[in-house]
Amino acid sequence: MRLRIGFSFGVAKKRRAITHCVAMPFRWVASGVVVSARWVGALPGRAWRKVVAGFRATLRSPASAYRSVKAGRDWLLAKIEYLNAESKRWATLFTIARSPYKLLIGMGFTPSMAATMLIGTTAVTGGAVINETVFAERSFTRGDSGIYNAPSDIPAFWEEKYNTLRLDLGATSVGLVEITDVSLNSYTGSALPSGQTNVIHIGGMPAVTDPAFTETFLEVGTLEADRWRCETLTITNSQVNKLIVKSMASDGMSVAAVAGTPRDRGINGGNRADDMRTQSGYYDMLKISPSTSGQNGFIDHLIVSNIYSRGGGCLIDRVKAGTMIISYGVIGGDSSLATKAFTIETSVIYKSFENDGNVEVVMGAPAIVDMTQ
Repeated sequence: MRLRIGFSFGVAKKRRAITHCVAMPFRWVASGVVVSARWVGALPGRAWRKVVAGFRATLRSPASAYRSVKAGRDWLLAKIEYLNAESKRWATLFTIARSPYKLLIGMGFTPSMAATMLIGTTAVTGGAVINETVFAERSFTRGDSGIYNAPSDIPAFWEEKYNTLRLDLGATSVGLVEITDVSLNSYTGSALPSGQTNVIHIGGMPAVTDPAFTETFLEVGTLEADRWRCETLTITNSQVNKLIVKSMASDGMSVAAVAGTPRDRGINGGNRADDMRTQSGYYDMLKISPSTSGQNGFIDHLIVSNIYSRGGGCLIDRVKAGTMIISYGVIGGDSSLATKAFTIETSVIYKSFENDGNVEVVMGAPAIVDMTQ
């Protein structure tokens, strides 16, 4: 009997222990909910008491209350100023990282050299690795300065201080020469080569007796001079079947071309040279001409577009063209209509002439472009 009672009591105790263990978490949760509800319910009263206490403190001691507010204000403004300063520092760092071209210009590299170096670099796992193209030969296509014997894409002459883009033409005709988006002698530190007065020279060369040189002409099917910014533009000693001058704005204009019978022309040549294209270069001068005595140069389509120049004139001289289009240029720089910035001389002979939408506008000289900004 005692053994039976003892066993029964042990089972009941175990049951109570198990029930207590199971119910305990629920009791804790219920207690927490009740306490939280009481605390949340007391929040409005507590907040109101804080407001009243703050108001009373302000009434008792306005100066102390102002100092407390001022301290909080100064702390907040100090954090804002710190964050603004840090933001500017990071913005400057990202600007430098995004524009290494400006950094190279500031180090003294010519614009063309800086552009070539950047084109030949690639980013690899967070570092900069110089591609082998940096050390490759210079290229007309990539926009490198130098003297090029058309149709070669590699310069016959180049050195770091020589920043002229010069294309020498010979007996081999070129189907297309296209030069676009170019700045000439208009950036900080640029200057015309010694003895030169023109930033653009397109056309043949005059006869010279010593040393002997026989006059040459540049023969083109179509010549397009589009969107030039020049201090002066002179067209001279040329024969054009169809001359088109349209939408030009110039600081004084003189058009004195003479009617005649120049023939229309296109340049063939069978298996001729590849097209030559370049864009977005910075040079001190652009020259396209036949440079061999007595040997004319031949281009079927010559496009020179979107040119910004200063510090010298733009010259088209000794050209024989089927069609010559001069359009959308801005010519001038001395703020005087009395001096004619845009001139087509009497030595220019045409068969048909379209003169449309040209105006005279007083204007100053083109500005220098600061490449370090």
